[in-house]
Amino acid sequence: MTFEIHDTIITFPPLVDCHVHFREPGLEDKADMQSECEAAYHGGICAACDMPNTKPPTQTIEALKDKIARASRFPDKCMLSFFFGATSLAHLAELETLWTDPTLADVKRHCCGLKLYLDNSTGNMKSSRAVTEKAFALCGRLQIPLVAHCEQAEVNDKAASERPYDGPASHSVRRPAESEVASIAEAVAMARQHRTPIHIAHLSTAGGLDLVRATRREDPTLAITCEVAPHHLLLTTEDYTCCGARVKVNPPVRPPRHHEALWEGILDGTVDCIGTDHAPHTLHDKANMENPPSGMPSIEVIVPLLLSVVAGRWPHPTAPRPAALVARQLAHGDLVRLLHTNPVRIFNLPVDGLRRPSFDLAQTWIVEEAQLHSKCKWSPYQGWTLQGKAVV
Repeated sequence: MTFEIHDTIITFPPLVDCHVHFREPGLEDKADMQSECEAAYHGGICAACDMPNTKPPTQTIEALKDKIARASRFPDKCMLSFFFGATSLAHLAELETLWTDPTLADVKRHCCGLKLYLDNSTGNMKSSRAVTEKAFALCGRLQIPLVAHCEQAEVNDKAASERPYDGPASHSVRRPAESEVASIAEAVAMARQHRTPIHIAHLSTAGGLDLVRATRREDPTLAITCEVAPHHLLLTTEDYTCCGARVKVNPPVRPPRHHEALWEGILDGTVDCIGTDHAPHTLHDKANMENPPSGMPSIEVIVPLLLSVVAGRWPHPTAPRPAALVARQLAHGDLVRLLHTNPVRIFNLPVDGLRRPSFDLAQTWIVEEAQLHSKCKWSPYQGWTLQGKAVV
């Protein structure tokens, strides 16, 4: 399935955001399934994979069933699938039951894999070493996709002890690039040992990308994939000056050389998916001067951001176009690969029959927070001029 263009209207196959936090249940002050499905719909996203760090976390079959029931209220807006979480051996036992009990087949089809946090992020769901090793073994045995948030606690803890938090820009120093690279190396070693299908979430560093390339070269039968988030492609540490805590995220935005490398990975096919890591917080929370929460919304603007790049319009109003995009051009076919073909294959998503979203390539528009549909009503891309608007 590919795209079609008639006059100025492009129609894509069902587009997937493989990494979202819709916050329901338990965090509805930030967002809920209805508001975020509406945002997805107006952004041309037809299916999304929701992460387990809600309240309660999605670590039991009953919690998963509850999310499935909640999502069934919005079938025409955005199809939701859900990642299972695990911080104990009991949670892994629940996952094994879900995967092997034939009476749970209808529940299992809504689960796209296991998400492990190798260091704490929103929800404090860090997995212990013992649980992590058991998880890799289980997912290798049953061929369950394992999505890893790769940051190494020891590196982060050392960096944080050496640099007290003194504003959003310090966040990138307290969670340095070395943390991600070390954690990816450890995750890859376990995946190779257990033949685990591993997906690196929101890869943000040149070194991490090099590890994925090297692993594929050295072990071509290992199912290793990765995604990049739009904020790591479009924002850097230089954006703390204008945007402050709005661009505070885990893993952090990086110095420009890293997003230069990520664009190389997009264009050469090393990066399999673009997942937004759509993570709404209230502006009140973001205004916490002591240490605001990490995360930002973007599901409604991800496709227009990328369509702008395809059109040759670098959307960032002040930063230069990455060198990779000067030498080569992102194409509409790349968007199909990154937002449809690969995520559907990696997570076995049942997208047949979903709507095919259309965008008006001739429409230029400015991101206005008040007009966005996410409950939090703000965007790190406020004021950016984009080319291509979803036809709804």
